[in-house]
Amino acid sequence: MRWIFAIAMAAAVGVFALSAADLSGKWKGSMDTQIGAVEVTITIQRGATLAGTVTAGEYEAAIEKPMLAGDKLSFEINIAPGKVSYEGMVSGDEMKLNVTGTQGDKYVLVCKRQK
Repeated sequence: MRWIFAIAMAAAVGVFALSAADLSGKWKGSMDTQIGAVEVTITIQRGATLAGTVTAGEYEAAIEKPMLAGDKLSFEINIAPGKVSYEGMVSGDEMKLNVTGTQGDKYVLVCKRQK
């Protein structure tokens, strides 16, 4: 019975192992859009919550509605043309995100943590 409890606790720790503090720093990548390649920088502040900014091309906005569960994350930004949604996974120093643009267009964004 004790080993079942130990396995359950280890699994729970693994699920919550990734925190916003672990993601802090600058992440850079590029995504192909209908207007060409757009450079993206995601800056995540150190702390208990997923907070920061996203710069995509000429736009910059604060991260809103952040969600972080294990290695999965999602957030939104609001820019002049509308809402942009980001959803994906983090593995080490790489973020793979599915981006939904202001018109509902879908893009893939891969960002690398800058050291």
